[in-house]
Amino acid sequence: MFCSVLIIDKRKELPFKYKKSLESSLITVHVSRDVASGLEYIDKYEPDLVIVSDSLNGDIPELCERLRVLTYNMRPVIIVLSKSSDVNDRVELLKRGADDFISEPVNIEEFKMRIKAHLRRDIELSLDTKTLLPDKRHVLRSLKRIIGDKTERALLLISIENYFVYKSIYSELAADKLIQSFVTIMKSAFMENDYLGRISETEFLIITSPDVAEKLAGFLTFAFDTVAPKFYSKEDMERGFSLIKGEKYAERRVELVYILAGGLEVDYEKAETPEEIIEHLRRIKSMAKLPTGSNYAIERLQLTGAGSVVTKEFNKKIFIFEEDEALKLLLRTSLELQGYDIAMSLEREVPAVVIFDAGDKLEHLARIEELKQDRNFVNTRVIVTSSKHNKSAILNTKADLYLPKPYEIADLINWVDTFIKEVNY
Repeated sequence: MFCSVLIIDKRKELPFKYKKSLESSLITVHVSRDVASGLEYIDKYEPDLVIVSDSLNGDIPELCERLRVLTYNMRPVIIVLSKSSDVNDRVELLKRGADDFISEPVNIEEFKMRIKAHLRRDIELSLDTKTLLPDKRHVLRSLKRIIGDKTERALLLISIENYFVYKSIYSELAADKLIQSFVTIMKSAFMENDYLGRISETEFLIITSPDVAEKLAGFLTFAFDTVAPKFYSKEDMERGFSLIKGEKYAERRVELVYILAGGLEVDYEKAETPEEIIEHLRRIKSMAKLPTGSNYAIERLQLTGAGSVVTKEFNKKIFIFEEDEALKLLLRTSLELQGYDIAMSLEREVPAVVIFDAGDKLEHLARIEELKQDRNFVNTRVIVTSSKHNKSAILNTKADLYLPKPYEIADLINWVDTFIKEVNY
């Protein structure tokens, strides 16, 4: 779980004996000889547990109280080591902020088990209830620690795409089972020292070793695409997509769920914050998107450090292909009044939405299919309008929405607004 323990103890040998007993591949232990350096470490790495020795100069109860105030947002477990056997001393320490009191000399096995019990309980409090994985708070803390420990690590950010649409069609219970099945797949592929946490409802972070990251990403994309169809109805599986009924006769095509993964090795000298690393991983992940199916992208370049976060440009461009010049002008005017930009060419611009008239005899379907297969337009949503009502032929081109003519301009604008938000958020 990548736990972190801080021991604040000015003695020369004993704290390192405690450190040796606790340290493992999943637990890092740091020793500070004074309160000032201990507080600096707490601020930088947010340890899960702090062991304070009464060998320190000063009022230990006051120090516990101070630690509790300073660490309000991170809430580490605070344990006091003391040679005192006075019950009043224990009561005062517990009253002032300590979570436990251990009298010295201690049995080293008992000491180790008690500390691990506290760590286990602290971790259990941070688990996501549906997946039993560490939550976003714990993930960010784990990222902060691996930046500091200089051990070579690789990161994979994985998201389940089209999840919320799937949930709206098949119910929250079915969506939970999908997530839980994928978590089981991820855990089955892990090595002992790997870490898995949940950043959001659809995003997961894996911390692993650099030599297995790409193999792991490849296995997970293959395994997910193998398992995901089992969560759909026979009808959806046979046609390869789901349908959502819109207002009146409009119907939206929704691809089956798939995963995208973005990976990189941590550059400890240039990485600034956990949030910056996650944003960098999201940008890498977005480059993995294909017209269909799961995929991954691994970046072997190093993080660029502070200021590397690039703000994504909001895409509000609309391209209109409509042979009826009067209707085309009406659409253009209406959309411009809503604040959208009209793209003049698909050769030089990548719009967020394309409104495409399939023709009276559906003669333009091949062009729509070609557009949807073009990697440059993988994020573009395509609305197909037609006076010839053949929704199967239209949606089989992988168009995102079938809107039969005649339609209300207001209905079209509502769909454009929905797709613009999807593309940009």
